[in-house]
Formats: sequence, C-alpha cells, structure tokens
Amino acid sequence: MRSSFLVFFAAVFVVYFAIQAFLFLRGWQALEWCRRWRPAFAVVFWFLALAFVAGRNLENMAVTPVSTALIWIGAFWFALMYYLFLGALVLGVAGSLLRRLGWLPEAWLGNWPRTKFLASAALVASAGVLVAWGHWNALHPKIVRMEVSLPAMEGAPAELRVVAAADMHLGTLVTRARVKGWVEMINALEPDVILLPGDVIDEDLAPVIKHDLGKFLRELQAPLGVYAVTGNHEYIGGVEEAVDYLEDHGIRVLRDRAVPLAGGVVWLAGREDASIARFQQQRRAALREILEGIPPKAAVMVMDHQPVVLEEAAAAGAAVQVSGHTHDGQLWPNKHIVRAMFGISSGRGEVGGMPFYVLPGLGTWGPPVRVGNRPEILDLTLRFDGAP
Repeated sequence: MRSSFLVFFAAVFVVYFAIQAFLFLRGWQALEWCRRWRPAFAVVFWFLALAFVAGRNLENMAVTPVSTALIWIGAFWFALMYYLFLGALVLGVAGSLLRRLGWLPEAWLGNWPRTKFLASAALVASAGVLVAWGHWNALHPKIVRMEVSLPAMEGAPAELRVVAAADMHLGTLVTRARVKGWVEMINALEPDVILLPGDVIDEDLAPVIKHDLGKFLRELQAPLGVYAVTGNHEYIGGVEEAVDYLEDHGIRVLRDRAVPLAGGVVWLAGREDASIARFQQQRRAALREILEGIPPKAAVMVMDHQPVVLEEAAAAGAAVQVSGHTHDGQLWPNKHIVRAMFGISSGRGEVGGMPFYVLPGLGTWGPPVRVGNRPEILDLTLRFDGAP
C-alpha cells in the first residue's frame, strides 16, 4: 500500500508541477510587452505555486498561523490554477485558429505582444472572479427534500425524518463559524436521526483538535441519534484516530454494523468505506452479512460513503441508500468525469427499485470553492403509508 501511495503522489506532483511550468511559461511570454514586471511575476507565481505544499509540511510539525495562512493561499491557488490552465488552453487554440482564418483585427495583429498581454490579463481577471464567486457559493448550502413511501407496518411511525450531510471535511479550511452554521441548519430541520455518510474529517486531525471543531458536532440533536460511516479521507488521515474522535464527540460510527431505529421496525446499516481494501488489505463485509438477523419485513436504510455498489443494497432489499464522496465534481466541468466514473454525479436515483441519494457534500476537498454545484443537506422523509 505504501509503495502504491508513493507512486500515486509522485504522479500527482509531476502533473501539478507540469501545469505550473506551463502557466509560468505562458505568463512569462505574456509579459513580453512589459518585461519589467517579469521578476515580480516570477516571485509571486512561485510563492503561490509552493504555498500549499509548504503549508502542509509546516502543519505536520505544528498548526500555526503561518501554516494555516499558506494552506488557505495555496488552496485558492489550486482553483485559480485550474481555471487559468483551462482558459489558457482555450485561448491558445482559439487564437491560433482565428489567426489562420484571418479573423483577427489588424490592430491586434500589429501589436501581438500587447494583444497577448491584454488577453492574459482578461483571463486572470475572469478566473479570479469565478473563483471568488465559487468560494461564496461553497459557503451557502441548500436543503434538498426527498420522500420515500414504504409499506405500513405495525409499530412503525407515520413518518421518520432523516437528515444527512456528507463530506464535511473538517480541517484547516473549515472554520468554526462554518461548522456552527451547518449544525444550526441541521438542527433546525428537527430530525429524528442524523446521518453523516463519511469524510467527516478531512485528513489530519491536528487542526480539528486545535480549533475544537468537535465541540459543534456534540450540538447535533436527534432523538434517535447521530450516526456516521468511514470515508476515504478518514483512512487517509488515520481511520482509528478519526473514529475515536468522532465517537468521543457524540457520533456513533457504524463500521459494517446495523442498528435498530424506531422500535426495530427501521434499521440503519453503516458500511465500512471501500478504502479498507487499499489501506488495510482487508475486505469489508458483504451487506447480506451485515443484515443477518434483521427481521425480514424491517425497512433498512443503508449508509455507504461511495456510491459504488448500489446494486448490492438493492439486491439485499434495502429501502433507501444515502451516499456522498462525489462532490458533484466540485469544479465544473469535473462533474462529467465523476458521472462517467459512478454513473451519477449527485442527486436522486433508483436502481433495482431502490431509491438512493448521492450528496455533493457540505465541505470541499482542496480549494474551498464550488463551481457548477452547491453544497447540500438532505432532508429525507420515510413515510409508512403504503400498501403492505
């Protein structure tokens, strides 16, 4: 596992710095019109490019204002870099095509260095506005509502209110005020039970502990309890430590376990994240194993971080499954890649007669920016009013 991770991170770094080198070269060329700015550009560019890596390394030694500031700066640079890269590719292709077709004004062609500078400046400004808007968007979650009608059963409540919030990614880039706001939104829905389908912790626990973000998790209120499952980021940062932290703050983490709710008429099954195979070389339990001993007529909710084996839950007779992980791509147009990988990017779907919902998450991974989607809290109502 360690060797595969080293290969993965080596590949990420190669791609990351290849993009940085590409953008630096394009920026250097764009400054041909005003060369005196090149030294300042080089200093600022490489500071931004190295900020996140430097911040993470400093944070591994100690969480300080300097490490936090560098991580924030570097995280925003990730998003800006992404759209600068896409924009530079589009401008390059469009510019070459228009020049070949002779569709560019003579005034532009007559002073090409100035034209490149102005086009690059417009690209930087546009990407900056997009990233700023994406950050605002990431801070304003919406509530989505879903109803599932189930057969009436003796002992079942008329309805069960379930509120789910996936992918909080608690860490350096999630402030205390933001977590407090999430908790208030969830509690305002007056849920019977609260589900947190994985990636509650981003990676490193140190900033979570430093800023006491768990304090707000303790304030989640639901008479039937607050439950979570592991996600891939709990495994990245150290799954046992993450689980201990969550359970110390009032959250029951279901690791291939099922628990009864509402007098045993409804059961909640929480699955270990599929990452257990990569990180611990173990297999997670099959859902049928988790559900052994549950009354055959019970309504079963499944919570699984990654929406990768929905057919298994449907075949096991689950009433509904709630997942996260996808972030809906987080930065457009990534959602199309996610949809190709999972078959669904976010939202409601159905497989084998079983409804499911894939949450795009509350927090973010990497840049605290969302473009093309919004963070969501799911207000799910199970109604026991159908024909048996």
